[in-house]
Amino acid sequence: MSERDDPVTIGRRVQQLRTARGLTQKQLAEPAYTPAYISTLEAGRVRPSDDALRHLCDRLGVGSDELTTGRPARLVTGLRLRLTEAQRTLAGGAAEAAAEQYAVLLSEAESLDLAEVSAAALLGLGECALETGALEEGRRCFERAEELCGDQPLPARVPALRGRAVSHYLAGELRYSVYLLESAIDELNRGGLHDPDALLLLYASVIGPYMDMGAHARAAQAAEFALALAPRAGDPALVARMHRSVARTLLAEGRLAEADASLAKAAELYRQLHLRTELANCHWMRGYVYAQNGRLERAEEELRQALTMLSARRAALYSSQVTVELAGVLHRRGTSEEAAALLHGVLSDLGSERGALHAAAAHRLLGIIAEDARDTDAAEEHYVRALSLLERAGAAGDLADLCRLLGDLLRRTGRVEAALDAYRTGLGHRTAPGTTTLGPAPAQPPL
Repeated sequence: MSERDDPVTIGRRVQQLRTARGLTQKQLAEPAYTPAYISTLEAGRVRPSDDALRHLCDRLGVGSDELTTGRPARLVTGLRLRLTEAQRTLAGGAAEAAAEQYAVLLSEAESLDLAEVSAAALLGLGECALETGALEEGRRCFERAEELCGDQPLPARVPALRGRAVSHYLAGELRYSVYLLESAIDELNRGGLHDPDALLLLYASVIGPYMDMGAHARAAQAAEFALALAPRAGDPALVARMHRSVARTLLAEGRLAEADASLAKAAELYRQLHLRTELANCHWMRGYVYAQNGRLERAEEELRQALTMLSARRAALYSSQVTVELAGVLHRRGTSEEAAALLHGVLSDLGSERGALHAAAAHRLLGIIAEDARDTDAAEEHYVRALSLLERAGAAGDLADLCRLLGDLLRRTGRVEAALDAYRTGLGHRTAPGTTTLGPAPAQPPL
């Protein structure tokens, strides 16, 4: 079915509606048109103009969409209401239940050729997939949504593009994620399409990949732009997400109190919006703040709270990532056996294609624990696995630190040349973090 049916189909529909309402062609035509025009239209020999459509809709008591496409307005409205319900279900953290709702909506919207509703359902399915860790499935949903929005302006396509970028980021493909986000930012700003919601979504999303690549200066600048855009944004969920992302740059600069305050603002917004998965992520980030500040007991409390909330909502990938953070805190608190058990339990859910950075962090911590237990062979194996994961992801800052750990281990076991190679590799990543993988910065918004 096309977006607007052919004249023959429209004419037949006009005749059916006229007959059902007991109107003659003369009664339908008056006062603006002639019975002859209605006869010609019903025969499918002429397509009604916009003025004629408005007249016919008014006389027949239907909407223009129903007259030109055959889709009853009540049906379309009902789909949109159910779409809102699915969005609320996802916001409440029930990703699997929301996915079922979105799948039914997508099927019905596609059968009615409702591109806008289909794209929204695909976006929802993509977000559900990200939450449950089905990254490849999520990426396909976002790609299909982007295709459906292909003829729309870039701001309308940003949610799908951002979802695709996040799926690549979570899979450890940092460079490509940054490329997608920066390209969209550059196009928006150079083209004068300064949509606050779209820009805020992009800047908040690019902070994480920047940080993991060691591009702290760009992360800080993105955070600055996000904060400046926040008052103009109409979506409080975006503002909450922005506060959570900005906290990462504040942490890198050692501004722990400000990071905690930013996370508190995000948590309050998510609490108001009932976005419980995002609220769990705020507990996660707060735990990270406390860990960086040496407040390990509070860090453990926050991370366990995040893990409980995410596990209850079956957010598998995020749960595994929080578990790695929690294991790090437990190790620092002296309970390395529990930490190792947690890490071994989640490594099967993490890998090069799914949560690569946290998989690397898990192997790094297992290497440290093995070293403490004087098991140098196991320690080296974990460090090498972590190094492979980080090299694939391009996480420069983490690579430098890992090369130092590996070099120290090799030196202590008498392999001096191998240790020197590891140190040199680490220095190469430390010299200019992020600059070897990023091109020129995107154009800036007119703030």
